[in-house]
Amino acid sequence: MFRTPRSLFRVLAIAEAITWTLLIGALIARAMGVDPIVVTIAGGIHGLIFLSYGATAILVAFNQRWGVGAAVLAIASAVIPYATIPVEIWLQRSGRLEGRWRREATDDPRDATWYDRCMRFFLNRAWLLAVVIVGAIVALYVVLLLVGPPGGR
Repeated sequence: MFRTPRSLFRVLAIAEAITWTLLIGALIARAMGVDPIVVTIAGGIHGLIFLSYGATAILVAFNQRWGVGAAVLAIASAVIPYATIPVEIWLQRSGRLEGRWRREATDDPRDATWYDRCMRFFLNRAWLLAVVIVGAIVALYVVLLLVGPPGGR
């Protein structure tokens, strides 16, 4: 389904922006007297996609060998409503989303690093990578639910 880093990153960047719309709409609805549960539901959906986008940004940043600045910008863009879209466009235009998943080692000395070997191991076992990422997202999501919403209850 996601044959390239670009396709995966784009889907999550758009989904993250869409869930901002859900959350903002729910906040407006609550202010207009609608049951506050809409914020809980929209916030939960947004939180899950927010974490998924962050995990995707990290994976793609490693695969594409982005510098720290581009990686931090991609991850931080999720905090600002709709910012993932212009960041995705910039990453695409600057060539940072070009290429395929790096499943094979090359002559590049960076391919010998432990994290590149680890990444290739998981990229060659996509089902296992998906299980690990989903497990990490769910675990973090549960911890954040236990901590409570931003700003208290």
